[in-house]
Amino acid sequence: MAALSAPPAGAAAPAPRWYTHRLNRPAFYRAGAVLAGALPRPVRLALARGLARRAAEWFPAERARVRANLARVRPLASPAEGERLVDEVFRHFAICFADLISTNRREARPDRLVARIEGDEHLMAADAEGRGLVLVTAHYGNWELGGRLLATRLRRPTHVVVAAEADPGVERFLRGGPAPVRFVRRSDPTAMVPLVAALRRHEVVALQGDRALGTRGDALVEFFGAPAPFPLGPFVLARAAGAPVVPAFCLLDRDLRYTVAMAAPIHVKAGEETAALATWVGVLEAMVQRAPEQWFNFFDVWSAASAS
Repeated sequence: MAALSAPPAGAAAPAPRWYTHRLNRPAFYRAGAVLAGALPRPVRLALARGLARRAAEWFPAERARVRANLARVRPLASPAEGERLVDEVFRHFAICFADLISTNRREARPDRLVARIEGDEHLMAADAEGRGLVLVTAHYGNWELGGRLLATRLRRPTHVVVAAEADPGVERFLRGGPAPVRFVRRSDPTAMVPLVAALRRHEVVALQGDRALGTRGDALVEFFGAPAPFPLGPFVLARAAGAPVVPAFCLLDRDLRYTVAMAAPIHVKAGEETAALATWVGVLEAMVQRAPEQWFNFFDVWSAASAS
């Protein structure tokens, strides 16, 4: 999958406005945490599924956007099948959210939720190179839970690059307690230097690779038949440190346990960062096709396609 050329220099590039829902408030997270501690998981997930059914009434704009996104993924789906997939997106999002806040507690054992690891040989081969690891993932499945699981498995310092939450209270809830990872805010202009040093110490850096920043660090890549902007940052970082990039995902299975899936390492040569990005987007596209109901994007991924 080849990357597309950027627009002429000086072209206007509106910064993407990424999605945040109106329930993204500390009170909702705290209430969820109380329920997580009081209810067994089957009851907790049944409650989450029930709330997901109401989301069609609470979030009509988001539902319309999910429907449009899925139409690109499954263009031959019937209207009935399309509506079923939309319902499944909200149901899976609610389940993954319930599991995330339950594993945010000190005594939680998220590894008990894992049914199997797929592509472990890719992780081990990349790790054996001794150059550190760049794990790249997406807003797909239970991505935050997956990062914590892999950090525990690798048993090495893991640095997770995140965008700051719009609400500081949510930030403190999700990332202020004990965790097997160190969170690094993406907005910190000096963050890159210590991350390169961490990789050279054979540590792990995990990043999201599916949401453009609206800056010159984005590149256009064909995604489901149309150009979409993606961030080059993970691949610039990997090239600077000489570290392999391992695509990693955490999917919810039908038995309500998780599969951690990894793809072959991507090695980034100098001057070939955009080609490496295109390889990653090809992996992401295949994963979204595999389980489109776990692709949690509530905005138009292609709307900022004029970004350079």
